[in-house]
Amino acid sequence: MNVLFETGAAGSEATSHDWLTPPEILAPLGEFDLDPCASEFQPWRTAKQQLTIRDDGLAHEWAGRVWCNPPYGPHAAEWLARCAAHGDAIALVFARTETASFHEHVWPKADALLFLRGRIKFHLPGGRRATSNAGAPSVLVAFGKANADVLDSCGLAGAFVPLREARE
Repeated sequence: MNVLFETGAAGSEATSHDWLTPPEILAPLGEFDLDPCASEFQPWRTAKQQLTIRDDGLAHEWAGRVWCNPPYGPHAAEWLARCAAHGDAIALVFARTETASFHEHVWPKADALLFLRGRIKFHLPGGRRATSNAGAPSVLVAFGKANADVLDSCGLAGAFVPLREARE
């Protein structure tokens, strides 16, 4: 398993958890009101309001539709918990479906998943595309029915998995 992507270990491009979502993934998902995990060096908008690490997005009130590409690794669980509590969000995380975080915050609380085909080539702060792809497959996690509907119809290549019907 390649964890260098997440941790910035010797020999990797990572020097932080600051990995920018490619615009071609964001565009089909529509407009977001808040991105609590925006990069300080974000060359394209991810939401109407963008909070950076200096703002501490977890400490702020969330309103409206939220886009969340959280810091990967052990910090992702806090963000997924907040997305679930907010109930109107799409999160982009590694598709590590066996983890405690997935079992606590995604499987029982999300409305749908879109397992993206292939591995994402994220962008580095400032916008340059990383030379290598992500260290694991990625999934978009929808919290709220409207966001589940967006994942179902957005046209991004992958496998859509509705979860709400399974719980009703």
